[in-house]
Amino acid sequence: MISKRSWFVGILATTLCVVAFPAPAQESESRDLSISEALTTGDAGLFFRYRYEFVDQDGFAEDANASTLRMRLNYRTGKWRDWSGFVEFDYVQELFLRDFNSLGGSSGDRGRYPVVADVKGPDLNQWYLDLDPTDEATLRFGRQRILLDNQRFVGGVGWRQNEQTYDSFSVTYKGFTNTEVFYSYVAAVRRIFGDEVPAGRHDNNTHLLNAKVGLPGGWQVVPYFYYIDNDDAPAFSTSTFGARLTGGLDVGEGKLNLVAELATQSDAADNPVSYDTEYFNVAATWALQNGLSLGIAWESLGGDQAVAGASFRTPLATLHAFQGWADKFLATPSAGIDDIYFTARYKYGKWNFTGIYHDFSAESGSADWGDEIDLSVGRSLGDRYGVLFKAAFYNADQHATDTTKLWVMLTASY
Repeated sequence: MISKRSWFVGILATTLCVVAFPAPAQESESRDLSISEALTTGDAGLFFRYRYEFVDQDGFAEDANASTLRMRLNYRTGKWRDWSGFVEFDYVQELFLRDFNSLGGSSGDRGRYPVVADVKGPDLNQWYLDLDPTDEATLRFGRQRILLDNQRFVGGVGWRQNEQTYDSFSVTYKGFTNTEVFYSYVAAVRRIFGDEVPAGRHDNNTHLLNAKVGLPGGWQVVPYFYYIDNDDAPAFSTSTFGARLTGGLDVGEGKLNLVAELATQSDAADNPVSYDTEYFNVAATWALQNGLSLGIAWESLGGDQAVAGASFRTPLATLHAFQGWADKFLATPSAGIDDIYFTARYKYGKWNFTGIYHDFSAESGSADWGDEIDLSVGRSLGDRYGVLFKAAFYNADQHATDTTKLWVMLTASY
């Protein structure tokens, strides 16, 4: 097997060769820039996100109260001979209220509080170089955001103040008819817990392959293969192959949007558990012209109640977006999970209302994992500002504990 060191030596050598012997400049406005012009005439962004989070969780004598502000500054250079760069710096500050456990050993002696996984301090969130040798291909080398499909398998955990990013080499190719292919080799996952604790970085030897294929009638099929080899958390090492089909049909006064997805997963690399299991997701959402949409879905992650750890896992996912906002299923139970949920959304002017009801049960066996109600309302305030109110009410049965979470979030971008 090719080692991680060999991969990076090869990638670095290729990069240096292209820099040292660039292709002849073509006639285009962006390629007329000098290096100094490309570096100084780029675009900068400044973003603020304040959030208050409250957690009342059975088993804790005290509630969590977290008040945090994320400040983000980024800069994208102009383009020189098909090359451009991007850098993004975050800083998370605790304001006024810090009665919470940010997890991963990052909050000292605050383990008596429920978890709010927002770690304070600085973070070099992204830094990468892009090479666009043709209109169809983009090569990206460095620390980057990777968001694939609905982020069920690979995402950025964007809800948390400290985002998950990837030290990786990626290629996006659009030269095939109606098809976009993405591949990434990931050497490290920069997790939400920050650089100050071991849980904040996981060394990997991971390969991500995803292809979006357009079909007639606006339908799309996405086959994918994700091979995760996690050196620091071997239980996260998995091999997953699947496909996702999406499309829509005109029904009455609206459109019926459909999703069908199926995947199979087995252990990989040094995973201590040997297993094979399946995943499926079927969903239908009727979006009406009056701003109302109604949805029903069934998502199933397989498991084996008789074998600890033999369940379908998604260690790189944006988990907060799935199986309830209370985050009670960040790790799939050994018996797996069936999540049948109903969604109602309504847009009134600039306001967006959402309500979701989840019914959770074990995929293997007959255990009842409880139910949850999620509610949110938010809107934009002009072109630069936004506000969001959000709540999650988890009612436990044979899994975890009763939990209530409330959020107020304000955003600003410049």
